[in-house]
Amino acid sequence: MIVGAENSGPVEYRQNRFRTPPGATEILLVRHGESEPARADRPFPLVDGQGDPGLAPEGHEQAERVGLRLAAERVDAIYVSSLRRTSQTAAPLAARLGLTPVTDPELREVHLGEWEGGLFRRMVAEGHPVAKRMAAEERWDVIPGAEPAEAFAERVRKVLGRLAAAHPDQRVVVVTHAGVIAEALAAATGSRPFAFLGADNASMSHLVLAEARWILRRFNDTAHLDGAFSTTAALPT
Repeated sequence: MIVGAENSGPVEYRQNRFRTPPGATEILLVRHGESEPARADRPFPLVDGQGDPGLAPEGHEQAERVGLRLAAERVDAIYVSSLRRTSQTAAPLAARLGLTPVTDPELREVHLGEWEGGLFRRMVAEGHPVAKRMAAEERWDVIPGAEPAEAFAERVRKVLGRLAAAHPDQRVVVVTHAGVIAEALAAATGSRPFAFLGADNASMSHLVLAEARWILRRFNDTAHLDGAFSTTAALPT
């Protein structure tokens, strides 16, 4: 006979909220704000062969909203790519938190080969046959001279794995690009390559990188862009 057993109720097994595993790293993937429009008569400047437009006015507003959204959260580090639209997007958050963003060139967008400088947008908008093939096959490298799909996937896995190893039990904001976000979430879920392509400008997606696996917690969170947060409410007086 077990003493006291007559006074105990049935054992219950509750549903519990997710908890980040010990040693894991939370990565908030933020897509840069809207960048300048592409024009045939004014190609984007290139950095290491990749188009480098700055933010459009709308993109700067979106960046402010990202900063307001995350200013009250614990953020241990901010990383950006070598393309200026990411550093411009990170700037308001960095100023609010007193952090200096770290530039990591491996976070840059997929290289679009002969379609760099803004030509990619035109080809997609006009329904170029190669653009249609790219979407159907879910491969960037059908574009002449573009970064090979396997190399791009490996680059994204390595850089995020490296950041996670450097920040165990921490939360890191990574301001990067739509292609990188799509590749990271495909790696986490085993999905089709382009299943998560199309994250909105200044949206947030949330990954937890644990030793055994990558866990997707959130995709394309835009609450801060949809009126849930006021850009004037928390401005210093």
